[in-house]
Amino acid sequence: MDSKTIEQMIRAGLPDAEVRVSGDDGVHFEALVISPSFEGKSTLQRHRMVYATLGELMGREIHALGLRTELPGFEAG
Repeated sequence: MDSKTIEQMIRAGLPDAEVRVSGDDGVHFEALVISPSFEGKSTLQRHRMVYATLGELMGREIHALGLRTELPGFEAG
């Protein structure tokens, strides 16, 4: 698994999202997902939305995903 594939999968499931994924070992990744679809959603609901885009890869090919979910207007460093 690689970060570009994960980015593509999240974008496919959340087409309005800006997505940045990093991770060099092939199983542990960090993701920043910025989407207007997160409006009014709790952090848990936002994370579930992202996990849903990855399906069965979570816990298998993707061992760990550090996830930040933000609304548009967030300034990523």
